[in-house]
Parts: sequence; C-alpha cells; structure tokens
Amino acid sequence: MVTAMAVACPPHLSLVFAPRVRTKIHCRRHALRASRHESGTRTLFLSCPLPCGRRVINYRSASHAEEIPAPVPASTEDESSFSVLAAITSLHNDIVVVDTPASRFLLLDSTHNIHSMLNKEQLLTGSYWGGGTAAHIMLKLWPNLHLEGWEIDEILIDMAREYFGLSELEKCTSAGGSLSVHIGDAFSESVRVPGGFAGIIVDLFSDGKILPQLKEVTTWLDIERKLMPQGRIMVNCGGAHAEVSGSGDGTANMDGSWIQNSTIKALCQAFPGKLSWKRIAEKDSDNYLALTGPLPDLDAWSAAVPHQLSMNVKDWRTCKLAS
Repeated sequence: MVTAMAVACPPHLSLVFAPRVRTKIHCRRHALRASRHESGTRTLFLSCPLPCGRRVINYRSASHAEEIPAPVPASTEDESSFSVLAAITSLHNDIVVVDTPASRFLLLDSTHNIHSMLNKEQLLTGSYWGGGTAAHIMLKLWPNLHLEGWEIDEILIDMAREYFGLSELEKCTSAGGSLSVHIGDAFSESVRVPGGFAGIIVDLFSDGKILPQLKEVTTWLDIERKLMPQGRIMVNCGGAHAEVSGSGDGTANMDGSWIQNSTIKALCQAFPGKLSWKRIAEKDSDNYLALTGPLPDLDAWSAAVPHQLSMNVKDWRTCKLAS
C-alpha cells in the first residue's frame, strides 16, 4: 500500500523521521501490535506536486470493502481506554483505526504497522505521516502550500477523511494553501505539473518493506525528470537492513561513513556527487534519509524552519559511493 504527496511551492521543509519502534496498543477488548521496521509510514511526496504511488489503479468501492475481524484479544496488562474505531479490508490493505485519549492511529497491511498518528493536543508526531498527517503538519507550519496527494487505496482515503480530518485539509486555508487528493498511481508519467515540482519527498513502503522500485537507478532518474530546475528529492530510505562500510562493528558513523543501504546506493548512482544522507539521531533509530542536490547551507536551512525542527537538519553529510 502506497501513497504520495507533493507540494506546489518551494520553501525549505524538514520532516523528522523518528526511530522505528515496536508498539503495543491495548484496549479492553483488543491488542494491536505495530512493528515499525523497514516499512513504515507511507508514500510521502512533498514540496511541489509529484506523486509516487504504485500498482494498477483498480479499486473496490467502499460498498465492497470487507469487514475484517477485530484483532486478537489482549491480556489484561496495562489496560487503558483505547478503542478500535474501524477494522476493514480493502483491495490493497487491512485498515485498522485505533483511538486513544491523546492520539489516533492508522494501522495498515498484514504487519499492522502504524502509518499515521494524529495527536489531539500537539502538532508534531515525530513519525507516522500517512493518512493526511504529513499534510496536516505542513499546512499548519506553512499554510500557503499547495499540496497534491496521491493514494492508491480509495477506501483508505475514505477512512482518512472520516477519522483523521483529511476533508478539512482539502479546504483552502486563510493563506491560500490546500491539499488536493488524487486516487491513482503516483509513478505514472501522467502525473506532472507545468514547470515541474519544486521538491519531492519520498516515503514509500508496502507490506512492511520499501518498494523494490526504489532500489533501481532508473526509478530515481524518472522522478528527477518531474522536478523543476534545481528541485530536490528527499527520501526515507528505511534502514532495518542497512550496513555501514568502514565500520567494523556494523554501527552507523554519524560523521559520514557510507551507508550500504540499497536505496541510498541506487540514489548515489543516480546522482553521483550530488547526494547527502543522515541517520535519525534518536536512540535506537535505524532509519536513513537521503537528499538530492548539493549539500545545503545547514545553518541557513536550520534558521529557515520552525525551532522544533531546526536541529534535525544539521546532521546531513555528503554521500560518497564506496569504490
């Protein structure tokens, strides 16, 4: 299951990809285990309209969605007031919506990975940006943005509108920004805008795994052709199976060791000398990010984003392919 989102304006944007963690959500009747491994959030394109979904556009209508059994009953440990608001299956997904006093969660596919998190008292989630969460954050921080979102699963869009406030994001903000939602394949050649996209952020996973197409150089060259001149691509490359070259203990060197991550390797081959990377700094994180183009002025970038995000941009390093 994949999604895509793009923004029609070029301001600097920074998203913080939090570590993938194992979460167990209890309710009095149900337990949902969400394991965040090399799969995670969803497809995310940002900064100027480009999509990135996949698969043939072939959907069941909501009326044909199959209701699926609620998750397996949980033990009585750590009971809290959690509730399962929806549990259905679509052509592309097992979809579960869980509500808690503080947040609402979207769990997808057979892995029950958390793909979206909507906090009720604060804006930033630290991770989990599917189901409209990323668009919600971006339009709050930059209300003038024009976002274009692509999602392969029509029923998932219905769920996001009902439970995650997606329909509110489709309305024009006071500053003129908005989100436009499209059902379809974001990899399609037909998904373009005149002049190209200012930037694209890619966060594409399916069934708990990064899409295999993202490990191919040709995929990135095709995406690059959708950019305007000097446009950039930012990518969540996963990392559960990443290895580090030149580090005998297999741990990541934050000072610049080349990460042998299959997606980063494909990107480095597609954009030789024009790729930067960083590893999420939070404890136990195994995610890596990549950014195309020359290494930005990190001080200027840090000063341009909200203070909650400012320190996260200073760990970027130039990526050099090991010979």
